Amino acid sequence: MSLAAFIATISLCLMAAISPGPAVLMAARVGLRDGLKTGAALAAGIGLGAVFWAAAALFGLALLFEYAPFLLTALKIGGAAFLIWTAIKMWRTADVPLEDGEDAAALPTLWSAFRLGIWTQLANPKPAVFFGAVFVGTIPSDATPPALALVLLCIFLGEFLWNTAVARLFSFSKTREVYVDLKHWIDRIFGGLLAALGIKIAAL
Repeated sequence: MSLAAFIATISLCLMAAISPGPAVLMAARVGLRDGLKTGAALAAGIGLGAVFWAAAALFGLALLFEYAPFLLTALKIGGAAFLIWTAIKMWRTADVPLEDGEDAAALPTLWSAFRLGIWTQLANPKPAVFFGAVFVGTIPSDATPPALALVLLCIFLGEFLWNTAVARLFSFSKTREVYVDLKHWIDRIFGGLLAALGIKIAAL
């Protein structure tokens, strides 16, 4: 795999990671509500979910969807249901006040945040389609296993670093002070956006 092909592939994956979607929205929400450390754990889960989709694409994900299109439909419906369910939980806890800086709906452990990151990424069919239809087209047929492993590592790092940066941006004390004052509205906005993304995914 040439250096030019490697850079092109990683750049494309980074652009996909940066594009707005459930993962970025969740990183912003968790960073705002739970802070940087929890946001970083979420970002690690998001990165691992992206690696799963990329690895699946390398092993014929697009071909599987072509021969069994109902699997993609099931993925869309299941993913949409997960996002809408998460949005409903955000909406229901929007009126729960922050007490001593702790949110009653906050993620209890870093492991919980990590798992949420994985499920958020796996529930979104956008990366499945991207990696299955676009990503694999950038991988040369003669790419060696070490080169593919390096690509997967860079995909993880790109997703992790970007979503950690988003969480960091929303975890600043001034930002969180605004959140405390406007929690009722902000949680409903986040929940509404997540529900809208879920509906959009189901309708595609």
